[in-house]
Amino acid sequence: MNANDAIAVFPIESMPIQTASNETRPLFKPSFLVLLIALLAGTTASFGQSTNRLSVDAVRRLRLPDVVLESVKSVESDSKNPKAHLEVNGVIGTSIHFELLLPQDWNGRFVMGGGGGFVGTVQNMARDSVNRGYATVGTDTGHHDESGYLAVWAIDNLEAKVNFGHLAVHRTAEVAKALIRDYYGSESKYAYFVGCSRGGGQAMMEAQRYPRDFDGIVAGAPAFNWTGLAAMSVAIAQALYPDPATLDHPVITKESLERLQASIIEQCDAQDGLKDGVVQNPPSTHFDLSKVPGITEEQRKAIEAIYRGAFNGNVQIYPGYSPGAECDPNQWIAWITGSVPRMVAKDHVPDLMFAFGTQIWKGLVFNDPDWDYSRYSFSSFERDTRLAASFLNATSPNLDAFKARKGKLIIWHGWADPALPAQATVDYYRQVEAHDPNAAEYCRLFMVPGCLHCGGGPGASEVDWLSTIADWVEHSQAPDKVIASKSESGHVEITRPLFPYPRYAVYNGSGDTKSAESFVAKSPAALTH
Repeated sequence: MNANDAIAVFPIESMPIQTASNETRPLFKPSFLVLLIALLAGTTASFGQSTNRLSVDAVRRLRLPDVVLESVKSVESDSKNPKAHLEVNGVIGTSIHFELLLPQDWNGRFVMGGGGGFVGTVQNMARDSVNRGYATVGTDTGHHDESGYLAVWAIDNLEAKVNFGHLAVHRTAEVAKALIRDYYGSESKYAYFVGCSRGGGQAMMEAQRYPRDFDGIVAGAPAFNWTGLAAMSVAIAQALYPDPATLDHPVITKESLERLQASIIEQCDAQDGLKDGVVQNPPSTHFDLSKVPGITEEQRKAIEAIYRGAFNGNVQIYPGYSPGAECDPNQWIAWITGSVPRMVAKDHVPDLMFAFGTQIWKGLVFNDPDWDYSRYSFSSFERDTRLAASFLNATSPNLDAFKARKGKLIIWHGWADPALPAQATVDYYRQVEAHDPNAAEYCRLFMVPGCLHCGGGPGASEVDWLSTIADWVEHSQAPDKVIASKSESGHVEITRPLFPYPRYAVYNGSGDTKSAESFVAKSPAALTH
C-alpha cells in the first residue's frame, strides 16, 4: 500500500456534492444571491448556526472517494444523549471504521478523540463533546481486536501497521471534515484533537506528521515511542519473569508493593513542604530504596529494574518509572508487576505492559507470534526496530511546520503513571525546547502530581483540556496556570494549580491546603532525572 496514494484522494474543496433532490452544487461556495438575501433580511447567520443542514436521506446519499457510509441515523435528546445529533458510521478503504457525531446545535467546531492501547474498536475519547456542540469523530485505526492489548492483527500486514501507526487518524480526520462541510454547508472554524495514552501518541503524531489537520492538540500521557516502550517493557519482564513458564508467580508481591508505597510516602511526601499523600515533583525528591523494610533482595533488584528502564550497554533506550512517585499496589499489579490470573489464563500475559511490550515485538517488529522475550539482547535494538519505528514513533522534536500554521500543542502526564513512564515525556519536551528555545509559544508541558494513567490517583488531575486548548487557539490565552481538581461523589474536594514545565506547585505555608489559592509556582534549582 502506498500511503501517499491513500492520502491523495481528498481534494474535497473543488468537488460537487449530491443533495436529496439529486442535484449537484459546488461544495461550500455560498452564492452572492444567498448572501444578498440574508443582508436584505437583516439576519446574517452567525458562524456555527447550522440552519442549512442536509436531511438524513441526503447524508445517506453522499459519496466520497474510497468511503462507504454504513449507517446514518438521528439520535434524539434523552437522559443518555442530552443533545440531539446525527450519528454516521462508515468505513474508509477496506478497514478504517469511524463514527462521526454531528450535533443539531453545532458550535462550528470539530474535535477528534483518540483511542487506547492497540485500539481495535471505534474509540473516541472526546465523544461526549457532542453534548457541548462539537462535531466529533473516532476510529478503530483500521483493524478489529476487542482485547486492545494483542497485536495478532499486525503480523505480516503492513497496511494495518501503517494505518495504526498514523494513517488511519489522518484519513478519518479528512473524511470527517468533508462530511461536516457537506452536512452543515460550511467549514469547521476550528479543529482539535484530544487523546491520552495511545491517543496522546496519536496527538503527537498529528502535530509532527500532519500539522495541518488540527489547530489545537492535547496529548495526554502519550504513548509516542512504541519501540522504546517495547524495549522498556521487555527489560522489566526479563527481571520480573526470567522464566516464561512462571508468569503466574511474580517476583514482586502485593505485600512488597504496599511496603514500597508506604516507604515512598514516608520518605518523600514532606519534602515538598506539605504532607498530603502526594509527591509534587518526584525528580527533585530523594528516595532510598535500601530503606524499604520487609522486601527481599530479589524483589529489590526487580524494583530497581522497573526504575532503570531499558539500556543497550551504557546507552539508555527508554527511561523507567520515576523513583519517588506514588506506587498504587493494585495499579502496579495490573500494569507492571502482575500477576493477573485472568490474563495469564486467557492470553498468557501477566500484566498490561508485559502484553504491550511483547506484542509490539511479535506483531509489529518481528512478525513472529512465537518470539521469546526472555532471550532477547538489546545489542541489535536499533537495527531490529528501524522499520517499525518509521511508522509507529512520534519522537521528532521538530514542530516547525505546526508552529508555522499557528497550531498549539498541550502535552500533559501524571507523575504517578503506572503505565507509561512520565520521564520519557519530560525528556521529549526538553528536546523540543532544545530544537526551539521559543517552543513555549506553541507547545507546553504540564506534569500532574499524584495522577495515575490518564487520570485518577491521590492528586488533583481533573482538567478541562478541551476548553484550555480552545482558549489558547481562539483567544490567544496561553495556559500559564491550569486549575486541576479532584472530586468525590460528584463534589470537588481538592483543587491544585498546574504550571508549565519545569515549574511546579508548592504550598505557600498558609491557607487551605485543599485550595489551589494556597499554592505558588516553584522552579527547580536544577533539572535532574
